[in-house]
Amino acid sequence: MIIGIPKEIKEQEFRVALLPSAAYQLIKRGHQVVVETNAGAGAGFPDADYVAAGAKLVTEHAAVFVQADLIVKVKEPLPPELPLLRPGQILFTYLHLAANRTLTEGLLATGVTGIAYETIEVNRRLPLLEPMSEIAGRMSILVGGYFLSKHFGASGTLLGGVPGVLPGKVVVLGGGVSGINAARMAIGLGADVTILEVDIEQMRFLDITLHTGHTLYSNEAHLMDLLPGVDLLVGAVLVPGARAPRLITREMLRRMRPGSVLVDIAIDQGGCAETARPTTHRDPIYVEEGVIHYCVANMPAAYARTATQALTNATYRHLELLADAGLKEACERQPALLGGINVIGGQLTCQAVAEAHGMKWSAPTLG
Repeated sequence: MIIGIPKEIKEQEFRVALLPSAAYQLIKRGHQVVVETNAGAGAGFPDADYVAAGAKLVTEHAAVFVQADLIVKVKEPLPPELPLLRPGQILFTYLHLAANRTLTEGLLATGVTGIAYETIEVNRRLPLLEPMSEIAGRMSILVGGYFLSKHFGASGTLLGGVPGVLPGKVVVLGGGVSGINAARMAIGLGADVTILEVDIEQMRFLDITLHTGHTLYSNEAHLMDLLPGVDLLVGAVLVPGARAPRLITREMLRRMRPGSVLVDIAIDQGGCAETARPTTHRDPIYVEEGVIHYCVANMPAAYARTATQALTNATYRHLELLADAGLKEACERQPALLGGINVIGGQLTCQAVAEAHGMKWSAPTLG
C-alpha cells in the first residue's frame, strides 16, 4: 500500500503524522511511504531522516494525495485539501466532525473513507486520543498559570502561592484523561485543586491517586458555588465523538472574578463554555465577561516533538494493520476500527456526529 504523509497546513500546526522510525517499519513490511518535504521539520524530524528510512519525498502537497491509497494526518483536512480526496481512499486522522457540519458535508461529497482517531474505542478507552488529551491536560495548567499574570490583564495570582500566601484555586471540569493530567500538574505546582466528575468509581480513583486534590460531584449548583473563588477553570469534558456539552454558561462566567482564566480543552469538539470560540497559538486569548479565555483548538501542536512521538506510538499499530490487511480485513481483525469510520462512500456512519448535526446515518458496511 502507498501511505501518504502530507505537511499539515492548519495555522501553527507543527506536528507530523508519522515518525521516520515508523515509516522505516512500514517500508520494511513492503509498503511505500510518500512524505511531503518539510512535513516533519516543525517537530524536529528533517527530510533526511525520512530519506534514510526509505521514504519518497515529494515537493507538492497535492502529489501526496494523488499517489497515496492511505493518507495519514494529524488534523482534519482544510477546505483546500477536500478536492484532493477521492472515493476509495482512506483518510486516517483526527476529524472532530461533531463540531463542524461544513467539514462533515465536505468529506461526504468526496466519497473518502474517513477514520477518526478520536472515535476508535477499545475497552471503554480512546487509545488514539489519550496521548493528546494527556498533553492538553498538562499544558492547560502551564498556559493557564502563564495567562494569570498581570501583564495579560489577569489577576496576577501565582497558582502555587508562596509561604504566607494561599495558593491559587483550580477547578477542573471532568475527571477523564485530560482532567486527570490537568489536576496532576496543578497539584504539582501546589495549587488548591478540585475536580468535578459524575462517575463515582472515577472519583474514588481520583481520590486515591491525587492525594491533595479534592473531588466533587459535578452538577450546576456545585459549579456555581465554586466559581466565585476560582482562579483557573479548566474545561475537560468529553463525550466520545459527540459535541462537547455546554456546561459553562455566560451567566456562570459572570460569577467568576475579573482576571480569572478559562482554558477550554474541549474546544476542538465545540467547547464546553457558551462563550468559547476557537483561537490559535498566534492569537490564543480573548476576554469575555472579564474572564480570559484560552481556546486553542490544537493545543498539543505547541509541543510538537513530544506530541508527534506520542501520537505515532498510539496510531502505528492500527496504521500497520490497515496497510497490511486493507480496510475490510483490518476491521475484522480489530473491530474497534469500525467505530473509527465516520464517513465512507458518501455515507455518514457515526451516530454521535449525525445527532450533533441532525443528519441521517447508517452503520458502516464494507464490501
